[in-house]
Amino acid sequence: MKAKTDNKYLLCEQRWVYYTLILVSGFWGAFTYLMRGSVFCNAQTGNIVLLGLALGSGDMGKALHYLIPISAYVAGAFISEILPNPVKHRLMIRWDTLLIGVEILVVVILGFIPDSYPVQISQVAINFIASMQYNTFRQAQGTPMATTFVTNHIRQTGSNLVKAIRDKDVKAKLRWRMHATMILMFLIGGVISTVLCTFFHVRAIWGSIPFLCYTFVRLFIADKTYEKDMLHKVPRGH
Repeated sequence: MKAKTDNKYLLCEQRWVYYTLILVSGFWGAFTYLMRGSVFCNAQTGNIVLLGLALGSGDMGKALHYLIPISAYVAGAFISEILPNPVKHRLMIRWDTLLIGVEILVVVILGFIPDSYPVQISQVAINFIASMQYNTFRQAQGTPMATTFVTNHIRQTGSNLVKAIRDKDVKAKLRWRMHATMILMFLIGGVISTVLCTFFHVRAIWGSIPFLCYTFVRLFIADKTYEKDMLHKVPRGH
């Protein structure tokens, strides 16, 4: 089977993968805010701030509470750093592919967790898989990207837009459009999640499964066919 994508990059580095994953992250962000404790679990800046507030006020119990999601995020990065080589040598697929499969499994399970259970279960689970995703998918066709939050994409959009207009920089023109698209996809994910939460409540998280399944199938096919001989190739940014 011949690859339909640019041969210079692996399929897991293609822009559409990043657009899809950040849409899913926007979906999760809205879901956890609306259904699981009014928090955003895709990044940890807020938790670090809250940890500082707790420590500053001498509330060690609350400080420990915030250490749990932070620790889950650290654990996700740790595991995603050590597993890629063992996975591709033993399972003959990329870690990137397996991770999307793990995310699907976690999302399926989270949809069955009732409201009566502690919200920390869902929060920590999403912290964990979001961290692994952030540490795994790093560059979209050579451009550094984050698939779990948009702060840097907002900065990069403004910075590259100036270079594209003022300096007529062709590469900057492409980059600002890519970063702007990442922001838009994150927003779309949040909108879809909000609508589904209105009708399906905690099971709304299953709405992210079709996007993950499409990505998983495409990556799995690549691993087993036209990129089978490139499992040794390390994605850029690693």
